[in-house]
Amino acid sequence: MRRYPLSFIVLTVLGVLCAIPGAVSVAGFGALLHPVLDDPMAGLAFIVSAVALIGSGAFPLVIEKLKEDEGG
Repeated sequence: MRRYPLSFIVLTVLGVLCAIPGAVSVAGFGALLHPVLDDPMAGLAFIVSAVALIGSGAFPLVIEKLKEDEGG
């Protein structure tokens, strides 16, 4: 069983949690969650933040993979 780095898991979960209100806001239903999310640009900011979080989480995963390939 493959063990993933904790930072990858945490940042990916935060990215997914950030993408959910972003997608709801871009779809036009943001006002149901919060009045600020009624603006689609706020949803776009959430989606950009989610991509950045998931991308940041990918770095430890790639480094771990490279260490496995080098040691194996």
